[in-house]
Amino acid sequence: MSNTNGIGWISEEIARLKENGLYNTIRTIESPMDAWVTIDGRKMLNFCANNYLGLTNHPRMRKAAQREIDKYGIGPGAVRSIAGTMSLHVELEKRLAEFKHAEACITFQSGFAANIATIPALVSRGDIIFSDELNHASIIDGCRLSRAKIVRVNHCDVDDLRKKIKETTEYNKRIIITDGVFSMDGDIAPLDKICDVAEEHGIPLMVDDAHGEGVLGKGGRGIVDHFDLHGRVQIEIGTLSKAFGVVGGLVSGDKSIVEWLHQRGRPFLFSSAMTIPDVAACIEAVNILEESNELVDKLWKNGNYFKDSMQEMGFDVGQSTTPIVPVMLGEAPLAQKFSERLFEENLFAMSIVFPTVPRGKARIRVMNSAAHSQDDLDKALEIFKNIGKELGVI
Repeated sequence: MSNTNGIGWISEEIARLKENGLYNTIRTIESPMDAWVTIDGRKMLNFCANNYLGLTNHPRMRKAAQREIDKYGIGPGAVRSIAGTMSLHVELEKRLAEFKHAEACITFQSGFAANIATIPALVSRGDIIFSDELNHASIIDGCRLSRAKIVRVNHCDVDDLRKKIKETTEYNKRIIITDGVFSMDGDIAPLDKICDVAEEHGIPLMVDDAHGEGVLGKGGRGIVDHFDLHGRVQIEIGTLSKAFGVVGGLVSGDKSIVEWLHQRGRPFLFSSAMTIPDVAACIEAVNILEESNELVDKLWKNGNYFKDSMQEMGFDVGQSTTPIVPVMLGEAPLAQKFSERLFEENLFAMSIVFPTVPRGKARIRVMNSAAHSQDDLDKALEIFKNIGKELGVI
């Protein structure tokens, strides 16, 4: 391997990615994020974004952001612990805690930041983390940063969790961490059963509900509400960049944990706070969700219709029980070819390949939204049907 100036290997590795169908082509959106987007000057059906409720371009969200910019300006100009906490941040955290029926809430710059802030603040060397094998990369990175021992638990396997806990006898502190909705497969963690195991052994439970907020529970309150586990799950991680349509992360739950993160959550202490328009739009998203269940209901209606129709056509949509529809294709080159053909037919749905998913599990992940009309869904289904037959998938 050549090593020109010490970085020649990078070009060679990129070439290998392209050769093996693993290269990630990044598309540039030239319009607001919505059910239809413009890419390369072409109007395209969008089934690629996490915009579950269609709030990214909602007029009330835009108006709220503009209104608070006029009042507070754009950015806080500091970290939260020095001079970056504004009254709007406090209002958002109070509203989110009420929305989640939690004792308290703290916000971060992203869901990723929320995980890498929380895990190292709670456990460290000599401690044990029981982590679902399909947990999100931000959980994995947070676990690594903590330097605690990571015990991988078979996916959504409560019996394996119980077994691993009994086998692990030397530790200082312990914690159980799981995703709520697994973003690549669309399945839901059996959080009620995991909570029972956690309580049996006196272990705190942390759930990352990034893909459950705005999707599960009454009015989109998430997986804890879905299973009616209020007061039993100590730490709930969330994101404001998916169903809420903005950007940011949150940790809700036990008041003492939120207070501790004010003192030891490194992204809170060492990175500037969320900007004013982001915070304002997030507050408006809470307002919209508290007023009506209409968008959540439409999301589920769209997701169920699309998934059922794909199954009837003969597509493998995995084990999803949410509006996420993984179209399982197997090998990366086929998934990339399928995505390219969709793009040629003005449908934007990217292939998901290794390392985001295991080798041999490549797919097109269809992200349904409340913003899609019935006509949008039918157009997309027809395109999938034609390309599926063309490429021998169905």
